[in-house]
Amino acid sequence: MKTLSKQNLVLQTLVLGLLLSAFTLSANAQTTEKDRATARQLIDKALKSDRAYEIVESLTTEVGARMGGSEAEARARDWGKGLGEELGFDRVVVEPFTMPYWDRGDLTISLTKPYDLPLYGTALGGSAASKGTVNSEIVYFRSIEDLKKVEAGVLTDKVAFVDGEVLVKSQTGAGYGQANQRRRIGWQHAERGGAKALLVRSVGSDLHRFPHTGMMSAKEGNWASIPVIALSNPDADQLRRLHNLGKSLVVNLKSGAKWKGEVTSGNVILDLVGSERPDEIVLIGGHLDSWDLGTGAVDDGAGVAITTAAAALIAQLPERPKRTIRVVMFGAEEVGLLGAKAYAEKHESDLENYVVATESDFGARSIWQLNSNVSAEATKLIDEIGQVLAPLGIVRGGSDVKGGGPDIIPLDAKGVPTIRLSQNGMDYFDLHHTPDDTLDKISPDELAQNVAAYAATIYMIANSDVDFRKKPAPSEK
Repeated sequence: MKTLSKQNLVLQTLVLGLLLSAFTLSANAQTTEKDRATARQLIDKALKSDRAYEIVESLTTEVGARMGGSEAEARARDWGKGLGEELGFDRVVVEPFTMPYWDRGDLTISLTKPYDLPLYGTALGGSAASKGTVNSEIVYFRSIEDLKKVEAGVLTDKVAFVDGEVLVKSQTGAGYGQANQRRRIGWQHAERGGAKALLVRSVGSDLHRFPHTGMMSAKEGNWASIPVIALSNPDADQLRRLHNLGKSLVVNLKSGAKWKGEVTSGNVILDLVGSERPDEIVLIGGHLDSWDLGTGAVDDGAGVAITTAAAALIAQLPERPKRTIRVVMFGAEEVGLLGAKAYAEKHESDLENYVVATESDFGARSIWQLNSNVSAEATKLIDEIGQVLAPLGIVRGGSDVKGGGPDIIPLDAKGVPTIRLSQNGMDYFDLHHTPDDTLDKISPDELAQNVAAYAATIYMIANSDVDFRKKPAPSEK
């Protein structure tokens, strides 16, 4: 008998493995072959469609930047409501909430010593206005840890500058949280030291002279009483080099940032009502607001477009899935997850009916990984979904990974199960919170891959009978 070659043996082993896998899936599957076929059809249609790109193009062109609580964000809510009605959602509502409104105002900033140099900076959210024009010596701090050690009063009549490092580009965005401390809490230590203002290195991975804005953290309900300015990375580099040369640094700045009272924002909700269990909700979404420097294409017009287009694709099926699919366009995310918190509070009494929640809010690049934090039974379903998504280049990640997206945090905290379709964030922090967040950064093909993944995933979850909630351990009962 002829001996099998090693190559043929490997090939036969792979084929046998695939056949056994298919048999096992068929025998123990949480999904039906019909549902898997429908999911594959949704993927095929999504990959051929430009609807998501058309949606984000419309939002960023017709509305533009959408600062939380602004008149532009109100126009965006009208836009979102009209879009939901146009796409044939069964129920379209806007849920208003009130919020404090912060305005960036005007900023002028330049180095005046050792020589004149205009600096590229922007006020951080929650920053205060300067008391007239500040013309003061800069005190350099290599890191936020160094600023934390500052003693009361030693920065009187000075401007503090917190340096740091340019973020290392990463698919997962690793390092952002730690670096973000200087943006969020730096002001508290600068104020304790008596500084007239605080400058921080932008939290970003780019080397453009585009500063990155973002919200600071309040302390016991109080916000900064001094200007807090993010400098572009090249300008921060320049200050570091001058400091290392032993040069005395003086900055001149004037900022008009301020709080302007209570205003109304809101969440836009689009529902495809379930055919059998309409009270059970599968929630997806993105945030409708953006910062005011760019047009909010990547953060997070893309997320709104991806999730809306995915649900609209499911709406074209001959019948609705068993469970309700809800798209939420969250308001005022950038300024403190205010829409997400308002939503979780308003719907707290029926959150037991929420099957799973997830958000698209990490740009517009291709999805590469599927993570989950659901019951053991639902984990099997997510594994099967992972097999359907594999041809899209998506790998199955962890099965005990908390998350779902920033706006999902309040729901996650109240026990709603989560999944996450993780996007490639390699260039996200080049664009995030900068004037460079514009439509031209989005690839229609990558956006379509996102829609394909969301449509297949959400359809299979919404049409399943699986309980996604983890059962408490005996000691937790």
